[in-house]
Amino acid sequence: MCALESTKSVKLRSFGETNKYGVAAKDLKELLKKGCKLLKKPMNCARVCTYDDGTELTEEYFKTLPRNVELVLLSGDEAWNGFMDEIAGLLSKDRTSSQLLEAARYFRSDDRSAKRRKLLADSLVGLEDHSEMERREDDQEWFEGLLPRFKTKSAYMKSNCERRIRGYMTELEVAKISSQSPRVKEEFAKTARGITDLLKVDRYNGRYFDRSEVEEKNRLCTAQGWFTCQGAFDQDLCKSLHSINPYGNKESRINFGTWNLDHRIEKKRTVIPALVDAVQNHKSSAINLTYFYRLLFTTDNLRLVHFVCHKKVPHLLQCDSKKMYKRATKTPGKGKRPRIK
Repeated sequence: MCALESTKSVKLRSFGETNKYGVAAKDLKELLKKGCKLLKKPMNCARVCTYDDGTELTEEYFKTLPRNVELVLLSGDEAWNGFMDEIAGLLSKDRTSSQLLEAARYFRSDDRSAKRRKLLADSLVGLEDHSEMERREDDQEWFEGLLPRFKTKSAYMKSNCERRIRGYMTELEVAKISSQSPRVKEEFAKTARGITDLLKVDRYNGRYFDRSEVEEKNRLCTAQGWFTCQGAFDQDLCKSLHSINPYGNKESRINFGTWNLDHRIEKKRTVIPALVDAVQNHKSSAINLTYFYRLLFTTDNLRLVHFVCHKKVPHLLQCDSKKMYKRATKTPGKGKRPRIK
């Protein structure tokens, strides 16, 4: 009875293989002997390490192992640094995409660790890349759930950006309605219309998400459709190097919806209140519409950020008072009033 109680059951696999075998042993020496015989490995220089992090077993460590722990049998100059080696091994071999997907799905379904399953799931998303396809008939899965009017990926992504930008107009409308005095309300309505007209001329800046946009400076993605996080409002870049290609597959398209166009100088807390204050003391004709338009609707003030980098705290950045109004210049002639430029 004591001998049975001291026996430990583990799951053992050979280096570079996915098949696992149950092995029962009372100590490390017996495990090495049984493992080498089962997996047809030479006993000379054989050793065992943990599958999770690659820790090599000693007799003392063997005694502390939980039941059915996963182990890897190594021989010669073989090395194992943990389960991430399995993903690296997948990508380093000369396999087709279908073979890689099949292997990654196998590892994912066979893995009980939530962390490893998440990493493998992310790897699968990257492997299932159909970004070279553009039209609906070529990648119908990508268009699932989208209106039939979208015939290309670029057309949908452009519309997606336009919809986000249009949403910012709503807060302008709210501010216009809530203006108190009739004079301020009228002047603010004129100002809001002027800013909206500038937005319409730029076609709601849908080009930011449109990879077919010819001018690289006018889009936030590469010609292949890759977007890179620009980092939090108070950072120069994204330290985590977040990136995504929503053109690649349906899941990436959906995940891209969690990315934010974040106003560095905050729209609701700062830009719109500054615009309201400006109109209260000046006529709409004196307001620099282009300046406020750029703050509200363009990448002069917008940053594309992964949701992890989207800091929902006060930004404490202010509008430039020198740019809020048109410059007043004097016209030639005596007694002439200054004109607004």
